Amino acid sequence: MGKALKISIIICTYNRDRYLFDTLRHIAENDFPTTSYEIVLIDNNSTDTTPSVCQRFARTFPQVCFRYFSEPAQGLSFARNRGMREARGEWLVFLDDDAFVNPDYLHHLACRLADYPDAVAFGGKITPLYESGKEPIWMSRWSYSWVSALDMGKDVRLFTADKFPIGANMGFRKECTARYGYFNTELGRNKNNLMAGEEKDYFNRLKSKQEKIYYFPDIEVEHVIPEKRTTDTFIKQLALGIGKSERIRTLAISKYAFFKRILTEGVKWGASLLLYIGYCCRTTPQKGSKLLLFRLYVSRGLLQKTNYQS
Repeated sequence: MGKALKISIIICTYNRDRYLFDTLRHIAENDFPTTSYEIVLIDNNSTDTTPSVCQRFARTFPQVCFRYFSEPAQGLSFARNRGMREARGEWLVFLDDDAFVNPDYLHHLACRLADYPDAVAFGGKITPLYESGKEPIWMSRWSYSWVSALDMGKDVRLFTADKFPIGANMGFRKECTARYGYFNTELGRNKNNLMAGEEKDYFNRLKSKQEKIYYFPDIEVEHVIPEKRTTDTFIKQLALGIGKSERIRTLAISKYAFFKRILTEGVKWGASLLLYIGYCCRTTPQKGSKLLLFRLYVSRGLLQKTNYQS
């Protein structure tokens, strides 16, 4: 291949043909050498027009190195792991199939990676793009992550404590696969369920070895949020999936880790109740009530012993 490929952009998709072409187009329209990156598309058993969308993209942007793979094992973690195996770049960059990069995304990313050679992983800013055109009235800084949004300010900083990048816009060195393995396939979304935790699990492995994980504010994407993702039904499913994922993740470590997570849940309940009271005093009780709803279903998922399968 000559000069080593710098960046592999991995996009895992499942029945998102509505957004996929625009996701790919935003990458291709970056003013950045096409010899320095590739797009690795993992189709995780889509039943819509995803293959034809990919063919259309390849015809429209023939200058871009675009590689399409079909992953038969259902689940986001399976698809991500396939992308990690197929990627040829030094850096593995993960974007959601409904996330639109800025026009200077790749340029800024290359600069940041050069400026911070000690970086082993990174996460970027994620701004929600509501299809309804407006933010839900119940949204608060504490519920921002429910729509996979991330904004840690204008400065470069490290992800510390319990903070970690979000999958809609994150990446790490390919050498991490040799040192830290792949995503846990017992975690992560699978078809219609909303399991989670695979990103937290992976980045915790890096943190356990004191690896540097940076937040880069100018590595930004807009993430499409359909109106159905702002409903109570979705919030309940999301919270339940998070709770069950936390149960699986912590029990895989030890019973002590699971017990510690239950204690943490108690602390979070206390904080949620205080926030609810505070929002009621500010005459915005809907912000607080959504926090309590979310907490209730996280706790249910955490304490339930049944498997979570669709």
